[in-house]
Amino acid sequence: MSISRPEAGAYAPGKLILSGEHSVLYGAPALAIAIARYTEVWFTPMGLGEGLKTAFSNLSDGANYPLKLVAKFKTSLDNRFEQFARGELRVQDVLTKPDDLAVYALASLLQDKPVNGDAIPGIGAQWPLPSPGELGSRSDLPIGAGMGSSAAIVAATTVLFERLLARPKTVQERLDRVRFCERLKHGKAGPIDAAAVVLGGLVRVENIRDNAEQVQLPETHDLVSGNGWYWVLHGRPESSTGECVSAVAAAHGQDTGLWADFAACTKEIEGHLLTNGAPNAAIAENQRLLERIGIVPDAATAFVKEVENLGGAAKLCGAGSVRGANGGMILVRINDPEAMSALMSNHPSLQWDTLQMSPVGAGHGTPPVPVAGLPT
Repeated sequence: MSISRPEAGAYAPGKLILSGEHSVLYGAPALAIAIARYTEVWFTPMGLGEGLKTAFSNLSDGANYPLKLVAKFKTSLDNRFEQFARGELRVQDVLTKPDDLAVYALASLLQDKPVNGDAIPGIGAQWPLPSPGELGSRSDLPIGAGMGSSAAIVAATTVLFERLLARPKTVQERLDRVRFCERLKHGKAGPIDAAAVVLGGLVRVENIRDNAEQVQLPETHDLVSGNGWYWVLHGRPESSTGECVSAVAAAHGQDTGLWADFAACTKEIEGHLLTNGAPNAAIAENQRLLERIGIVPDAATAFVKEVENLGGAAKLCGAGSVRGANGGMILVRINDPEAMSALMSNHPSLQWDTLQMSPVGAGHGTPPVPVAGLPT
């Protein structure tokens, strides 16, 4: 379907957790980076007889939400989340369609009062709900692969309708809103995903209870240019984030020494990043710790070994998997681009690209890098 895109739009970057993806749940620090791959959203008003339609390229076939039922839709999802919290529903069953999360973000904004009467005509100016129209989106982020696709769609939708509904938010309020909405997807949303897509750049959190903060890197940093850093999607994991978190908690939750080792490793990686140094040994140690907690499939471990044999370092990023051969996202640090290209030529089925930091978080307008879109 051809979609006309108005000037009123918004975007948000994806993210990649560099270290601390499981250990942050046990009081250890974590690092994440906003990546220069973006989700873009826009709103096109339509005739009064229409509802709110979604047209999400790369995500779904679209859905239709009657405007009068948007508030009830949010309540129904809140009730489903409460069922999950009581153990009556799996977290992956809270949302019934991929589009639900973006519409939920809009519905949560509708509960806030407009700051003034300057809403765009036809969108919040005359009615308590937005006018009928089409919420469109396209994304460079692979879905369900640890790149923050759900956080990005929530952040971009929030920024878009903050303006259209005259409900502006502070940065902290925006962070809180993204975390609140993301809980429907993951059961419990920590601060680091929201911080990466809202703030941009490199972010750090000391533990899951704290707010994240930006870590400043110089403009000449390799992560800014994408020099020597790569991401590889080693297949989409068969097990959910919740499954992996539960399995790790059952096997290692009380191992305080293990989490202290993770914390030391994350701080060592951060130290190398701040100086644009050589973090290979720390990355390798982080990978060994992830293998120890049992969330790195054998095939992903073998791929990491291939990188190490070429003089580089690699580690799994994200929750990992406790079933199947696919590990999800893998971070690679290797100085020789020809060696990286030769390695990936032996793995033609895997998506990969340079890892380049996005210096900006969610914002209005169009993203700094045009969104081409990836197949799902």
